[in-house]
Amino acid sequence: MNGGLVENNTQPDINVLIKRRFEELEELKQKGFEPFAYSFDVNSDSTDIKNNFKEDEKRIVRIAGRIMAIRRMGKASFAHLQDHNDRIQIYLRKDDIGDAYDAFKLLDIGDIIGIEGFVFKTKTGEISVHVTSMTLLSKTLRPLPIAKETIDEQGNKIIHDQFADKELRYRQRYVDLIVNSEIRDVFVKRSRTISAMRKFLDSNGYLEVETPILQPLYGGAAARPFITHHNTLDTDLYLRIADELYLKRLIVGGFNGVYEISKDFRNEGMDKTHNPEFTMMELYVPYKDYEWMMKFVEEMIHNICMQVFQTLDFEFDGNKINFTSPWKRISMLDAIKEKTGLDVLTASVSELKGSAKKLGIDILGLETKGKLIDEIFSASVQPELIQPTFVVDYPLELSPLAKKHRTKSGVVERFEGYVAGREICNAFSELNDPIDQKARFEGQKKMREEGDEEAHQIDEDFIRALEYGMPPTAGLGIGIDRLVMLLTNQTSIRDVIFFPQMKPESK
Repeated sequence: MNGGLVENNTQPDINVLIKRRFEELEELKQKGFEPFAYSFDVNSDSTDIKNNFKEDEKRIVRIAGRIMAIRRMGKASFAHLQDHNDRIQIYLRKDDIGDAYDAFKLLDIGDIIGIEGFVFKTKTGEISVHVTSMTLLSKTLRPLPIAKETIDEQGNKIIHDQFADKELRYRQRYVDLIVNSEIRDVFVKRSRTISAMRKFLDSNGYLEVETPILQPLYGGAAARPFITHHNTLDTDLYLRIADELYLKRLIVGGFNGVYEISKDFRNEGMDKTHNPEFTMMELYVPYKDYEWMMKFVEEMIHNICMQVFQTLDFEFDGNKINFTSPWKRISMLDAIKEKTGLDVLTASVSELKGSAKKLGIDILGLETKGKLIDEIFSASVQPELIQPTFVVDYPLELSPLAKKHRTKSGVVERFEGYVAGREICNAFSELNDPIDQKARFEGQKKMREEGDEEAHQIDEDFIRALEYGMPPTAGLGIGIDRLVMLLTNQTSIRDVIFFPQMKPESK
């Protein structure tokens, strides 16, 4: 046995390994070693050591990390230590570290240690640390699912015993992050993407704000909410499905552009692009319209790509994507007509259902023109929108919060951005006419009464806010999770959320 793994790439019963680690824990305590330390002063990391190595300098470093490989040779050992950046080889000898070597002999892969030593290069050219002192920081009680790598005759890397079970990786993300370094890189890029977006918005003079998560009325999107109850007020509240209506209240209040990067919640199905808890960025800018917002989105995405990834060229699910401006623009109505021959504005519900059936769409529950048009677009047009594309001018039925188009009848000034067949953003010239808004809400109320659970509620306070006057405003929502998926080539939303929602774990 070598560092907790069996040499033939199979592990013994997990309970045997755990039992042995508990025994090692007790032996460490008996020998006077503290298995769970309080702190350790670090002055370097693996990347810094490798990047700044000098042959003629005996540099002393203090680093900490997790043991990921062990090669024991009697009174000396090599090990690989993994910190927050990378792995580095360390060399330990009993003659150098004395009694601490007795502790090291009781350590396993996964244990966390702190070391001090000098940097050197081995005969094989590997930059390493010769350990002069070692401190046990945390004794692990469960073995890691460490993968082993071999090289075949053609020079291909073969990985054995990889921690690849998707469900287990999502449930135990902490293990996933330890053993799959490329997953950590995805989340680093996610964080930097959000930071770059925030920096861009701030540099344009827009104010980051916070609005309620618990709301007496939900709105701003077509979705079913999560419901909770406030005991003191004895009233039901809803987890927000969008930030829109509160942010637009702030525009009424006089702010010159506000945005929020927040968690929203929708009580809907889960699939590769949907998680009930997700991250949105919503932005509202007065005195602008959706034409201005399209250019702003192009500029912002361009900035994020260059700041975080240093390129405008990406690959997603086998597709080559280029984010160079300007993005292509197409009319939703024209695109549907080109694919189906149907003018969806003049078509009857019966005609729309017939077209939907031809496209293989299950029309059960699709009783309104808006829902039918949306499904027909999703089936006939959306999959072909590979390069960044703005789909503009949506039917009125689909957009209760957008202004009517200034020159085209039956549509609103709205666009959605699509990349690789997936929607990443949604924007309007925002409706600021309180009379029209109330009429739209009344129409949504009728749809709810007819069984559409996702139709918008009437928000009387929002109408009252509009009656105080909201300037012409451009609004934008960007799905952060979907954007990160595209930029990091992850085909499931669960791969860009640290802890995605899962079914309860079976006992």
